[in-house]
Amino acid sequence: MNYSYVARQPILDRKKKTIGFELLFRDGPKNTFPEIDPELATSRLLSDHFLSTHGSTLGDKLGFVNFPYQSLINLVPTLLPKDRIVVEVLEDCEPDDDLLDAIKTLCMKGYSIALDDFIPSKAWMRFMPYIDMIKIDIRTFPLEKAETFIRSLAHTKIKFLAEKVETYDEFQIALNAGFDYFQGYFFSKPEMIQKRKMNPSFLTVVQLCKVIADEPIDFDEVERLFSIDVTLSYKLLSFVNSGYTLKTKIKSFRQALIYLGEERLRRFISIIALASVQEDKPHSLYTLAVQRARTCELLLSEMNTKLDPGQAFLTGLFSLLDSLLDQPLADVITQIPIDEEIKIALLERRGILGYVLATVVSYEKAEWDRVQKYRQALKLSESALASANHQASSWTQELLSARQVAL
Repeated sequence: MNYSYVARQPILDRKKKTIGFELLFRDGPKNTFPEIDPELATSRLLSDHFLSTHGSTLGDKLGFVNFPYQSLINLVPTLLPKDRIVVEVLEDCEPDDDLLDAIKTLCMKGYSIALDDFIPSKAWMRFMPYIDMIKIDIRTFPLEKAETFIRSLAHTKIKFLAEKVETYDEFQIALNAGFDYFQGYFFSKPEMIQKRKMNPSFLTVVQLCKVIADEPIDFDEVERLFSIDVTLSYKLLSFVNSGYTLKTKIKSFRQALIYLGEERLRRFISIIALASVQEDKPHSLYTLAVQRARTCELLLSEMNTKLDPGQAFLTGLFSLLDSLLDQPLADVITQIPIDEEIKIALLERRGILGYVLATVVSYEKAEWDRVQKYRQALKLSESALASANHQASSWTQELLSARQVAL
């Protein structure tokens, strides 16, 4: 069975009434945070427990969700309804101008912002007009200092939450110190929630990433790609129908795409793409597949040939299917409908596409004699090859890290 996991820890008010839950990403039934990139953790949590489940993990309570720096800069929280979540700014976020602009935008759009594991510093003071809540870990920041800090901001709208409250005495002291909300083992340990995991096709996700990189987006192609992947279809329609101001349910992909618009569609697909990376495969393997595809596409665009650059993209992308799917490439190729030129290129390295792929693979391995042989055969200059590789590397990093999301 393939499942996704999230831990849910309640947040209570001064009367011990639950007002919300912090959602904590887990990658298995063991209730501990895994060794995983925070951006990837947030993407998986959103993909599995918000974008496709209407936030049912929360019931009618607020969801407190951690957002790392890049997710905030890309305004990823705006994918979620503002009345359902509190946006937690992770403690390691750099309080720079870009972050301030993002927080201002989220505040203006009506989102509640919380600073997580906060330690007072001058760098954060300019953020205070846009902050609704400050969370303080009472294990690392003494309650006496916390009380003084809370009093210093008594003139503001900011509420304060005491984290890691583990005993009755700590709750009483935190209460007297002026905290408004409380979270910790004294009330409840994080509760594990298990859901059946739905993974979209990696190839479909990559094709979607390629489409949303274009200006303007080809909505016909996006609609086609969503229609051939049942998991993506479910996530899209569930996400759209769960939200905001809809008076009637959306029933078609075209309706959903028009409703989302280009900006939110880019954010949605970027989150799905980042979340679709398989746990048992290194992220570098997916990155290499996409970068190789883009390099092949760029190189073919430089050549005088009747072949479509899209064929070169698929050739590069499919060249690592054996590693990604743990099957011999020849077996994989027979299962997917692709052009004969691509099959020959992949299995025999013959034809123009085969030579383009061989050039790119040799370049990756720094096999310069082979690079020169293939490059000369294709009449490609050294500078064209270097430029294509550089452009593809930059494009891939932006695409798979969700940094290209339009603001």
